[in-house]
Amino acid sequence: MANLLGRATLTAVAIAAGVVLLPASATLAAGPESVSHIAAGLLDSVVNISTSQTVTGSRRGVPSPRVPDGSPFQEFFDEFFSRRNESPARPRRVQSMGSGFVIDSGGIIVTNNHVIEDADEITAIFNDGTSMKATLIGADDKIDIAVLKVEPEDPLAAVSFGHSDELRVGDWVMAIGNPFGLGGSVTLGIVSARNRDINSGPYDNFIQTDAAINRGNSGGPLFNMDGEVVGINTAIISPTGGSIGIGFAVPAQTAIVVIDQLRQFGETRRGWLGVRIQPVTDIMAQGLQLSEARGALVAGVTVDGPAEEAGIAAGDVILEFDGERVTRDSELPRMVAYKAIGSQVDVLVLRGGEELVIPVVLGRLEDSQQLASVATDDLVDEPVTNVINGPFGLKLADLTDDLRNEFKIDHQIDGVVVTDVEEGGAADEKRFRRGDVIVEIAQERVEAATNVEERIEALKAEGRGSALFLLANKAGDLRFVAVKLD
Repeated sequence: MANLLGRATLTAVAIAAGVVLLPASATLAAGPESVSHIAAGLLDSVVNISTSQTVTGSRRGVPSPRVPDGSPFQEFFDEFFSRRNESPARPRRVQSMGSGFVIDSGGIIVTNNHVIEDADEITAIFNDGTSMKATLIGADDKIDIAVLKVEPEDPLAAVSFGHSDELRVGDWVMAIGNPFGLGGSVTLGIVSARNRDINSGPYDNFIQTDAAINRGNSGGPLFNMDGEVVGINTAIISPTGGSIGIGFAVPAQTAIVVIDQLRQFGETRRGWLGVRIQPVTDIMAQGLQLSEARGALVAGVTVDGPAEEAGIAAGDVILEFDGERVTRDSELPRMVAYKAIGSQVDVLVLRGGEELVIPVVLGRLEDSQQLASVATDDLVDEPVTNVINGPFGLKLADLTDDLRNEFKIDHQIDGVVVTDVEEGGAADEKRFRRGDVIVEIAQERVEAATNVEERIEALKAEGRGSALFLLANKAGDLRFVAVKLD
């Protein structure tokens, strides 16, 4: 009763004073009362990006009208539409719209690469209606960022970057842009998620927001409640083409590095480690003696690359890079890319159950340096001699010169060749294929077909839950496969 009287008295006093007390949940649900004071100071820094380009292409065929056979108009229509469809199409101008924002009062503007890609002319249109021709300083298609330059008569209103790493899920954010050509549009929402990978490129690390982002918002800024840019609006997921509350922005901390390099060099210069990696699954973690599935498993190293020269080898699990914990394999390319070329970093790896720190001097990633592709040439279907029945539905044989020629296996590959895979077996489910070569099992070399069964039995005796195979295809590309030991 005392508590109820206390609450009633407090409420009565509050009402008498002209104050209405709301429950804490109601206060939080209301969100910010207004963002007008933030938006007012930022609108002049956000620009509309108008681009145009000349395109050519074949004229779309127009079907001839259907007329009754023998009609006096049939011959006329056939001849007219035939000539029209065969005539070459004329070049035409195509225009598109996007958004951007000023980061330097001297005329530096940031937008998306896809907004200005292949454009013949780029125009920045400001909030007061002023338009200026823009020139491209540099662009990066992997992060989807472009830096432009205009020549203003007076200093422009510029915005500053905030710390996107400090964003929390649920924080309020505001987008300003040019959706559907409606310049100066302000939308409000929250950070829905961080570190999103939407499979758009090798360095995906997006901020997800439910602030309305539509076509034309691309390249515009995402602000925090201090009026700082924490992201660059880049993509949406939408079955309709309009906002459904799932938008993505490049984090400021990622964008800053790229923008600085584009301004300085006109191109992006990324660090290079020289490894091929794959994720560590729960089953693999058992075989690698890891307490949890984390890190990046090295499936191969580039010959004469930084990793090979430093001593990193296939089978190593990279747990930390330059002091940063590697939780997922997809994090490692971003960590490497934005380290200075020529810098020395410490890489913590797990090898044979022991942790090692390996110093590596990073090289420079060139566009031509891509992950090796898996060869897919069909293998001959001929009987192979000296074959034994192996575990998991595998048929195995020692790798002789004859088998190397038969399966076209690179001469640098050594191990045990898979001659056949039982359909529906455990190996088939893990995508073992004829012509694959088993190089290692549980990070130990395999030299003879009989070693495979022996190694599997030894792992079972040790109480291991899985066996980690290192496989090579005929071209020499390596991959790890974990198979449960039932």
